[in-house]
Amino acid sequence: MLIRSKDNGYTYPDSSEITPRAVYEQRRRFLLQGVAVGALSMSLDALAQSSGYTPAGKLTALPAVRSKVAGAVTMEKITAYKDATTYNNFYEFGTDKADPARNAGTLRTRPWKVEVTGLVAKPRTFDIEELLKLSPQEERVYRLRCVEGWSMVIPWIGYSLAELLKAVEPSPSAKYVEFVTLADKATMPFVGSRVLDWPYTEGLRLDEAMHPLTLLSFGMYGEVLPNQNGAPVRLVVPWKYGFKSAKSIVKIVLTDKEPGTAWNKSAKNEYGFYSNVNPEVDHPRWSQATERRIGEDGLFAKKRKTLIFNGYEAQVGQLYAGMDLKKFY
Repeated sequence: MLIRSKDNGYTYPDSSEITPRAVYEQRRRFLLQGVAVGALSMSLDALAQSSGYTPAGKLTALPAVRSKVAGAVTMEKITAYKDATTYNNFYEFGTDKADPARNAGTLRTRPWKVEVTGLVAKPRTFDIEELLKLSPQEERVYRLRCVEGWSMVIPWIGYSLAELLKAVEPSPSAKYVEFVTLADKATMPFVGSRVLDWPYTEGLRLDEAMHPLTLLSFGMYGEVLPNQNGAPVRLVVPWKYGFKSAKSIVKIVLTDKEPGTAWNKSAKNEYGFYSNVNPEVDHPRWSQATERRIGEDGLFAKKRKTLIFNGYEAQVGQLYAGMDLKKFY
């Protein structure tokens, strides 16, 4: 049975969620200018203004057009770049939230290849530059909700994973997609630790992977991905907990069997295959009913209520029609 949120799925926003007037007016002026000139793309500066953030200016710029996919752009306040790049889960570089930013400088992102294989008509190995050019880059402002109870709002850059999967033509028998990430002891100091079974793997049902919101991401905040955020290519699945978004992907396998995933193998009673954000299914060691937005919640600030499917119920709820979301957690 599909669990639905109360009050018809609507939650009144906190004052901190409301777009500041100056940001709104910048966005409105930009949209009017875009209509006037018939522009199909944005300069990096205009993109930054329309999103209400300033690119960090540290990494290679990655221009993108504003996504038109339904639900792909939230109007919530964007998390500061510093917070999004220094508070991370990336266990290949350490288990503390600050470890990835400290240790990921050793990661080499060129050359980089991604093999797409399994139940496909056209298996292929893509160079990272080929992947970048496979489909136009879009900016999408997604919420990211982590199982530990914290959340962020990040302007990601990439395109729907479906574009890549369509290029290799999934076989009719394909039902799942497995993602295999880099496990290089020479550049990832915690690979080989007992925390997880290496390499880190994740999985989606094929219809989840083909959903337009499922993003193959190459950048954030107007630039290429920082190493600690999953460079050079990662997955972003906004209605699932953050650990479903595999980082530094090197292989994608289409299969007819549900793949084993890193956290499910590590603690099956705590991390299910689906891992949809569901405030009514607690983690065995803590509640998932509320969350703390990184960068704006003080020590005594009231936490936010967690939204079913991380607020993307209207877009993805139909994928789970008739399923018991407490059993299939």
